[in-house]
Amino acid sequence: MEKTWRWFGKNDKISLNTLRQIGVEGIVSALHDVPNGQIWSLEAINDYKNYIESHGLRWSVVESLPVSEAIKYGGEDRDFLIENYIKSLENLGRAGVTTVCYNFMPVLDWARTDLFHEWEDGSSSLYFDKAKFAYFEIHILKRQGAEKDYNAEILQKVEELKNTLTEEDNNDLIDSVIVKTQGFVNGNIKEGDLNPVEKFNNLLALYHGIDKNQLRLNLKYFLEKIMPVCEEWNIQMCVHPDDPPFALLGLPRIVTNEEDIDWFLHAVDNPHNGLTFCAGSLSANLNNDVPKLAHKFAHRTKFVHLRSTNVFENGDFIEAHHLGGRGKLIDVIRVFEKESPDLPMRIDHGRLLTEDIDKDYNPGYSFLGRMLALGQIEGVMAAVQNEMQKTF
Repeated sequence: MEKTWRWFGKNDKISLNTLRQIGVEGIVSALHDVPNGQIWSLEAINDYKNYIESHGLRWSVVESLPVSEAIKYGGEDRDFLIENYIKSLENLGRAGVTTVCYNFMPVLDWARTDLFHEWEDGSSSLYFDKAKFAYFEIHILKRQGAEKDYNAEILQKVEELKNTLTEEDNNDLIDSVIVKTQGFVNGNIKEGDLNPVEKFNNLLALYHGIDKNQLRLNLKYFLEKIMPVCEEWNIQMCVHPDDPPFALLGLPRIVTNEEDIDWFLHAVDNPHNGLTFCAGSLSANLNNDVPKLAHKFAHRTKFVHLRSTNVFENGDFIEAHHLGGRGKLIDVIRVFEKESPDLPMRIDHGRLLTEDIDKDYNPGYSFLGRMLALGQIEGVMAAVQNEMQKTF
């Protein structure tokens, strides 16, 4: 697989020269300065592509060309926004950048309650605490009916948190769930907004009455509209699984397991409608056998994210060591090296190590933690390739 790296543009603290020196071959990035719903111009795309190529790398994957919320919930302006999306895809195709990762998650791009959960060695990882998220829904967002989504044990923990968490703790939780993990991805919530909770609740309200079936139909509508331009320019669309892979905030999630993936691939059965295989997202669902899913969907996978999670009995999960956890990345790598060896692959998330603590990296995207993981994964890839070359 091609070794790629998520890079956040010319202001990223990690230089392209450094990435090339550590073995990165391709860049996963986007035009982060273009607001959601606006057209990516051919000129801007080519400028970005040429900048990456001038450093001896290639722009391998667009992650992401964001799908506007109105497309997801089926708002009045969705056709206008889809037309803009099509024009951006056409311009990407003209520039020769033809793998596009996107997601169809309502409101939240991904959710964690703790961005710096400390391990015994002093490093830290992203963490999802189910009770703390329930507290966030019930006592910070004050979402009507949120209590019904949780069992008695979780609700008891929520009451304990209500009596112990401070205003500073609440602000940290708002930062973790809304501000620091969402703003740089989709532009809906920006750090510094006066009232992110109110803005977030306004977004949630737009999905009133949208159930799983309707969200599926909205994804199908979107895909059917964009497939002609994808066919014309050989663009590979690859949806990212929901993270975490279960319902949140009273909203449906529709890319969580084998049945969900089967549904959207068959709903628009076009080879340009594919999957970003994120082992980490899928591993957070205890019902998912990640290597089995890799094998089943390798033929429709266009892009691979390699990370893993440890999931606890109460539903909490933490980003695991890249060679451990439920993601079973060694087995996943064996599948893709054998069945789809030309796919772009990137290390997804990494521990925050001591020397990176004050670097102000985006959560989950520190340099040293990802470089460590890349070295581990590169070693696994080499071992698998050696297995394949042996003859007896």
